[in-house]
Amino acid sequence: MAQGASLQEIDTVAANSLPVSIDDVRAAHARIGSSIVRTPTLLSKTLSKIVGADVYLKFENLQFTAAYKERGALNRLLLLGDEARARGVIAASAGNHAQGLAYHGARLGVPVTIVMPKSTPTVKVSQTQGHGATVVLYGENFDEANAYSRELEQERGLTYVHPFDDPAVIAGQGTVALEMLADVPTIDTLVIPVGGGGLISGCAVAAKAINPGIRVIGVQSNRYPALYSMKTGKQIDGGGDTLAEGIAVKFPGQLSSRFVMGVVDEMRIVNESIIETAISLLLDIEKTVVEGAGAAALATLLPTKDGNPRPEFAGRTIGVVLTGGNIDPRFLANVILRNLARSGKIGRLSIILPDKAGALMEVAGIFTRFDANIIEVAHQRVFGVPSAKSTTTEIEYEIKDPAAAMALEQALSDAGYAFDRLTISGTRKGPRGGRG
Repeated sequence: MAQGASLQEIDTVAANSLPVSIDDVRAAHARIGSSIVRTPTLLSKTLSKIVGADVYLKFENLQFTAAYKERGALNRLLLLGDEARARGVIAASAGNHAQGLAYHGARLGVPVTIVMPKSTPTVKVSQTQGHGATVVLYGENFDEANAYSRELEQERGLTYVHPFDDPAVIAGQGTVALEMLADVPTIDTLVIPVGGGGLISGCAVAAKAINPGIRVIGVQSNRYPALYSMKTGKQIDGGGDTLAEGIAVKFPGQLSSRFVMGVVDEMRIVNESIIETAISLLLDIEKTVVEGAGAAALATLLPTKDGNPRPEFAGRTIGVVLTGGNIDPRFLANVILRNLARSGKIGRLSIILPDKAGALMEVAGIFTRFDANIIEVAHQRVFGVPSAKSTTTEIEYEIKDPAAAMALEQALSDAGYAFDRLTISGTRKGPRGGRG
């Protein structure tokens, strides 16, 4: 089957072999519609200007559990028989599927057990428990947690609800695209974050049935690029911690792989720094909190490092799914501060000063001249100091913009001070010599 094939280009046998159809998605929407939030799809004028296209955002972070996952979970629960409901269900999840299943399970009177990786953010664990689920922490990643959940499934006679590789779950997730295209029929490109592939599978089926010419693009973290590698044939060494833990899936599902190969046009990857930038932009521009996985779709649209819009998106009408907003508050604070540092509005300089009275006051006066607000000061008199009569002083500061920061540095250099500029990657660069 050719890469990037649309539904019309796939042979009839292959298309019919997919276990979810547009009718399944529509039936799921009728089934779950009264119990989920009909989240808005809104045009972002500012992001559209940045991207060079009309960018519509689907705010799935406004669901009650702050993520789209409850759509598929609820659809699966409503299809259970009476005996299965009484026994209860089990799932493995990094958080959002867990919360959706726990919330609707409690609402429907179905006992829910969730196995989570040990690395799951505390906010997701506590929220899942708050919805009434029994949480078991096991393994270092989703795949280890998932394997253990299958053991408990057999031991306890529970019904396993897969977070992405289940036709009922896929159909439920596809209702996202159904709503987007009902709200904005002119959307010609859908960009969707991808972990295991359940959301993009359901959305691609729905979107292609409504508009066969629509382009469906999936986005993964470069640390967990399984479906990207499968689609492109490019092997990438991944693994490790990621801000987008919601899409940190090492092995995709068997069903979702078929959908991605058959009805998804393109898979892309993004790195951690651009995900951080996307989170900050959504907070600054849209005043909305989105987790790392939820920001991945916007991340792939952002301009290149040289600031130029990506030509492949020029003039398109793009629908972007903001899949969830369950980010750890501490991580969110770090993301905001790191993005301020990248943008040049927060800086840190390591300055060599003579160890005498008034030296720090003189330097502080230079910062004041450029309206730089000093946030933190730290001294070092032993390590990395060129002389017993010198001290290294690290000053963290806020400033208007990068141009003002450069002017500040030039003033320090003109005054004879040697300094290094500290960056978030830990590298240092700056003039040497001077008054130290």
